[in-house]
Amino acid sequence: MSRAALLVLADGRFPAGGHAHSGGAEAAVKAGRITGAASLETFCRGRLHTAGLVAASLAAAAVLGADPAELDAAADARTPSPALRVAARKLGRQLTRAARATWPSDELDALARRFPKGAHQPVVLGLVARAAALEPVDAAHCAAYESVSGPASATVRLLSLDPFDATGVLARLAPDVDRVADRAVEAARKVIDEGVNALPAGSAPLLEIGAEAHAAWAVRLFAS
Repeated sequence: MSRAALLVLADGRFPAGGHAHSGGAEAAVKAGRITGAASLETFCRGRLHTAGLVAASLAAAAVLGADPAELDAAADARTPSPALRVAARKLGRQLTRAARATWPSDELDALARRFPKGAHQPVVLGLVARAAALEPVDAAHCAAYESVSGPASATVRLLSLDPFDATGVLARLAPDVDRVADRAVEAARKVIDEGVNALPAGSAPLLEIGAEAHAAWAVRLFAS
C-alpha cells in the first residue's frame, strides 16, 4: 500500500470530473437549505451518513473483490433519482479514463468494456483503489470525504462562502468521516459472505428530489 497513491486519488485536482458536480448543494442553495457555514455543515453531515455511507461501502466492497456488476446494480437500487444515476455514471466514466492512464489495470480495462457508458462512481473508485494497491478503508475514506468535500467546494462558488469557513466545516466533520469509513468497511466485509444485500441503503429523499428538479433547470452552474 502507498499512502502517496491515496493522496493522489483523494486530491481534488485528480482529473476525475468531480469539480463539475455540487453533490446536491446547488439545488439546496436555491431551495434555501444552505445559506452559510452552519447550514452547509448540517447538509454535509446528512449527506455523509446517507449517500456517503452507501458510496463508501460500495467502494470498499469493490476493493475486497466483490463483483463490480453486482455492486453496480446495488448502486442503481440505492439511487432512485434517474438524474443522480446519470451523474454517477458520468463521474464513473471519467474516473475510469483518468485511472487507466494513472494505474493501468486489467480489471479497469475489463470494467471499461463492460460499462462503456460508465459504472457508478463509487464502484469505479473501489477498483481504482484496488489497482493502486490501497486498502478497503482507504477507498471508504475517499468516498466518504468526497461526499462532503464536493458540496463544501461548490458552496464557495455558489454563495461566495469564505473558503476558510468551508474548510472549517470539513475539519469539524473529520471524526464523522472516520466513523462512516469504518462502518463502510464492516458492511463491505459482509458483502463477501452475504452478498450485496448486506450493503447499507441510507436514504436522503431531499437529495433525490433536488437532483430531479436541478436536472430540469435551463441554467445551472454545476452538472448535478
